[in-house]
Amino acid sequence: MREEPLGKAKPFDIPKRVVWEAYQRVKANRGAAGVDDQSIEAFDQDVKNNLFKLWNRLSSGSYFPSPVKRVAIKKRQGGSRPLGIPTVSDRIAQGVVKACLEPELERHFHPDSYGYRPDKSALEALGVARQRCWRYDWVLDLDIRAFFDTIPHDLLLRAVRKHTDCTWVLLYIERWLMAPVQLENGALEPRERGTPQGSVISPLLANLFLHYAFDQWMAKHHPDIPFERFADDAVCHCSSEHQAQRLQADLDRRFAECGLALHPDKTQIVYCKDNVRRGQYLNQKFDFLGYTFRPRLAMTRWGKTFVNFSPGMSNRAAKAIRQTMRAWKLNCRIDKRVDDLAKIFNPIIRGWIMYYGRYHKSALSRVLMHLDLRLARWAMSKYRRLRGHRRRARYWIQDIRRREPALFAHWTLLYRATVGR
Repeated sequence: MREEPLGKAKPFDIPKRVVWEAYQRVKANRGAAGVDDQSIEAFDQDVKNNLFKLWNRLSSGSYFPSPVKRVAIKKRQGGSRPLGIPTVSDRIAQGVVKACLEPELERHFHPDSYGYRPDKSALEALGVARQRCWRYDWVLDLDIRAFFDTIPHDLLLRAVRKHTDCTWVLLYIERWLMAPVQLENGALEPRERGTPQGSVISPLLANLFLHYAFDQWMAKHHPDIPFERFADDAVCHCSSEHQAQRLQADLDRRFAECGLALHPDKTQIVYCKDNVRRGQYLNQKFDFLGYTFRPRLAMTRWGKTFVNFSPGMSNRAAKAIRQTMRAWKLNCRIDKRVDDLAKIFNPIIRGWIMYYGRYHKSALSRVLMHLDLRLARWAMSKYRRLRGHRRRARYWIQDIRRREPALFAHWTLLYRATVGR
């Protein structure tokens, strides 16, 4: 990034290094082009000049964001979710503001807020929820209706001002919130509420809003009820059904005060049934971060079975993995060798195992068995001698597995590790 000529002081002191580091993070995350159709690769062709122009606009106060490109992303449970895609330059600018604001906010955030935070993870939230479901009989499973689309701007900006008086941070956050949305037909739609999912700054702003709307409110009004929150997805642990019902009514009023609303169909009270809790209630399971918590058979170290309320990969997550496998279209990759396929897909498979294999591995194992069937179909398409012979193709895959048991990442899980936990 070239140097600014002497004698031209900028009203805002924004180090060029911060802009460069924000660019590096955006480049690592990839992402689609925004309304200007400029990809990361196109931005890179003149990266020094592009970054200097962006820094110059940010430092002088002349930076105004482009409209946010709206695309529809299919939900696992059906329907679609609107996703906002800022331009590459806007994503870098948001990264600059995030780098300035996040360290200050992190000092205040609640320890049971896990979403999109440094040194926090979804698996950590799941582990804490698992332990608390053993100690508390009831769960209030919360779902905030259209959270990212309904955040009131005035309340959000008030929360930001509690933590910074930096003029350029406040200026650019307000401009991003007010930036219009470009619809798929090219029309511009003004935005009076919400912060678009898909932008760099949105998760931080969402966490800040819910820090005051939910986390701090819970600590003040219901300090005896622990919870885990990942962005707008939260579960609260209650000692009785009455306590859960009262909390739900209180949260209905609280979120209404904050311009939000609980989804009436997706918010539910769940009984954590296990070997000791044997009551009969309508809801005995809930989904959280891709896992389903429900009563499951488990085994003690002495080989005795019992009922345990615990997490395992959800049916929605299993369906999404099978859809991903189908999208690979292995039968169209007959130009590849089997070790080529392993190199291509092992990083994805390892990701599934690291996340969904943490608890109740047998649920994941059943899904990954489908991959071997697809590999056998690939072999039938590639090798003439195997065409029309499913059993022979499966034996061919099994023979490779015996000779190279670590070739595919899931083979160790399926055929060496103990299934289930």
